[in-house]
Amino acid sequence: MELRKQELTRYILPLREGGSLPALAEADDGFRYVVKFRGAGHGSKALVAELVGGMVAKSLGFKVPELVFLNVDSRFGITEPDEEVQDLLRASEGLNLGLHFLDRSATMDPSVNQIDELTASKIVWLDAFLTNVDRTRLNTNMLIWHGELWLIDHGASLYFHHSWRNLDKAALDPFPYIKNHALLSRATRLEEADKLMRQAITPRTLSHIVDLIPDEWLTAEGDTETPAQKREVYRRFLTDRLKNSSIFVKQAVHERELLGL
Repeated sequence: MELRKQELTRYILPLREGGSLPALAEADDGFRYVVKFRGAGHGSKALVAELVGGMVAKSLGFKVPELVFLNVDSRFGITEPDEEVQDLLRASEGLNLGLHFLDRSATMDPSVNQIDELTASKIVWLDAFLTNVDRTRLNTNMLIWHGELWLIDHGASLYFHHSWRNLDKAALDPFPYIKNHALLSRATRLEEADKLMRQAITPRTLSHIVDLIPDEWLTAEGDTETPAQKREVYRRFLTDRLKNSSIFVKQAVHERELLGL
């Protein structure tokens, strides 16, 4: 399990969505990417969440744009006139993360694009597992590309790592925010999805995914933990959460009942 590493060569366009200032850019392989920068918003933690969330989704059989490590050197984007963008690029020198750009894709709208109950249940399971708060009707983070459903933007997952407290209890979070999920109304087969998803991914796969996180994303001034120790926290969170999936599945079922579904 590896990610390609490419050099960013051309800054094309800032994508002013939220406060993270992702960008459309081109790499030395000739492809365009939506780039998430380590110098933005929640910094490297958002990139960790994007990497882990995207790779978990892919391992579970969902379509996810290819994730690629993208290097930003000191010369990248020097012609960009926006000072805010210049500051962002300077703060992002080194490894960042890109998602292959799905040209001419369309936003998936649950009220327009039909999705079967089992697929909806699997996506709800995925986001409850990852504690992803950002797949709502206001922002589905799902695309239709060439007639197929693609999942994007998992940077709001793993929210426990923003506080880095009560780590032993983090994996047991029932995740009540699932009540806001864009597909909860269609998720009528959550128990079946739970069984299928637990069969589809193993602790070993989760461990390999965590091993992909670069050291430089796990290093900050004043840290008392090494990158290896931080990886172990993520590894334990994911494996314990998988083992205790019944907790967040029951919560999702409960939220459906509260909504009269």
